[in-house]
Amino acid sequence: MTSSYAETLAASAGQLAVSVVVPAKDEAENLPILLDEIGQALSGRSFEVLVIDDGSSDGTDKVLQAYAAEHPWLRPFRHETACGQSCAVRTGVLNARGDVVATIDGDGENNPAYIPQLLDALEAAGPSVALAAGQRLGRKASLGKRYASKFANKVRGAILKDNTRDSGCGLKAMRRDVFLQLPYFDSWHRFLPALVIREGYGVVHVDVQDRQRRHGTSKYGIFDRAFIGILDLVGVWWLRRRRKNLPIVSALTK
Repeated sequence: MTSSYAETLAASAGQLAVSVVVPAKDEAENLPILLDEIGQALSGRSFEVLVIDDGSSDGTDKVLQAYAAEHPWLRPFRHETACGQSCAVRTGVLNARGDVVATIDGDGENNPAYIPQLLDALEAAGPSVALAAGQRLGRKASLGKRYASKFANKVRGAILKDNTRDSGCGLKAMRRDVFLQLPYFDSWHRFLPALVIREGYGVVHVDVQDRQRRHGTSKYGIFDRAFIGILDLVGVWWLRRRRKNLPIVSALTK
């Protein structure tokens, strides 16, 4: 990141209370409903919503352009080719203007009504805590996918000791300045609690009820990320092992 770009990012941040980042691929039918729900959930707060169309081929970009024309709080972005959910989240965080970034999946399975609870939990926890993470109850995924997710979460928790039951939940709220400190890699979004702890901050958890998607099918299978997930887990373990104690910095002048 060049210094001029970093200065632009710094200048744009802090103008809003929260930026909601929504990664989406081929969710043209689900997004208008989800965006209406986000607007209702955050009514009375200063907010923006950044939807990142990750190379969709179903007209998602046209749907977002039409919605943004009537809702100025929506800022849509597009990846010309699919780059993955982590990359879409990163695009949203880099372009966000809020002090806090909330994330939510674009398929509608996450309920936006929980976003205010995440924001309130993060604020109540104080400056030592940087992340409020949702943990799903009543998963609506297939039986095989639920068992695979449960197993993966147990292995991850045993190795990384991040005290998080469900690291893959899309509902999260994090301080943007801390988000920008985290090392980026593919599948980064699945290890946010461990990465935040690595930076010396705490994590609070909020239980959220899962729900069925209204349209379309899941873009992720049970076994398609298994081998890559193992490599990512080893990589995050290594990052935590290699972390040195961060210095306590005091300003010498005002």
